[in-house]
Amino acid sequence: MITDHERLTEKLCQMSVAKHYDAYQDIAWDSPEMKIDPTDPRWELGAEDPIGATEWYRSLPPETRARFGLHRTAAAMKLGWQFEAVLKSGLLEHAAQLPEGSTQARYVYHEIVEESQHTLMFMEFVRRAQAATPLVLPGLPKRLRRAARRVVAMGRNFPALFFIFVLGGEDPIDHVQRTALAGDREPHPLVKRIMQIHVTEEARHIAFARSYLRSVVPKLSAARRLWLSIAAPVILGFMGRLMLRPGRVIIDEYKIPQEVIESPGHRARVLASLAKVRELCQDLGLLGPTGRFFWKTLGIAA
Repeated sequence: MITDHERLTEKLCQMSVAKHYDAYQDIAWDSPEMKIDPTDPRWELGAEDPIGATEWYRSLPPETRARFGLHRTAAAMKLGWQFEAVLKSGLLEHAAQLPEGSTQARYVYHEIVEESQHTLMFMEFVRRAQAATPLVLPGLPKRLRRAARRVVAMGRNFPALFFIFVLGGEDPIDHVQRTALAGDREPHPLVKRIMQIHVTEEARHIAFARSYLRSVVPKLSAARRLWLSIAAPVILGFMGRLMLRPGRVIIDEYKIPQEVIESPGHRARVLASLAKVRELCQDLGLLGPTGRFFWKTLGIAA
């Protein structure tokens, strides 16, 4: 009997064949309108961004506001490709223990190909941004780089926890990009095109991860479900803040005050970006007394 997860996975495979993108063919990198000018006001952060909404940011000179926005965007893309390197390695580990020729194995390789194109897309943007103005980009913090091998191994040894990690990186960025695309301010056409491609394909990746968790978590042992209920908020809280908060290099370069970094708007944004995965954890029974304690203690409970 075909399960709902198998049916969705087959549909996602078909969608990946019918609609996929190439990092170089589907972006007109050398068109004049795609040129990166660090003083272009379209790089400025809007009021939907917790930092962009502050008086501190609005008081900066226009050229600084624009460069700050470009710097944030380039840093997010470097962080994105480094996160995706861990994700792809974990997906390869996961694929290695799937039945050869299975629909799920086929889908996983589709996702690896798409994430590789995203990496190329992000790398090309960063290359051009740094050619336009010197930018120091922090990337993944050392503690996550050190933990990367353990995260990758989860793709084989504890896939449910691995896909929580996947959603911890993908859901916050998807939330931010969809908010930006739906906003009143027109983004720079290059970053707009990158976001359009990214959210289209990430929708499939997020749908697969959620469906996988719905199909697998109810079958886990009580011990593994308990471990998942504890580890999920730890991973999601860390990843949500990592993906949405500017790195230390940017904080230091622009001398961002601590009250701007820790503003209520920032916390609200993290909560909003994790709302869907929190709802998923609730549906999966991972928000019992122990789970709720960790969500609340880590400051990511609604």
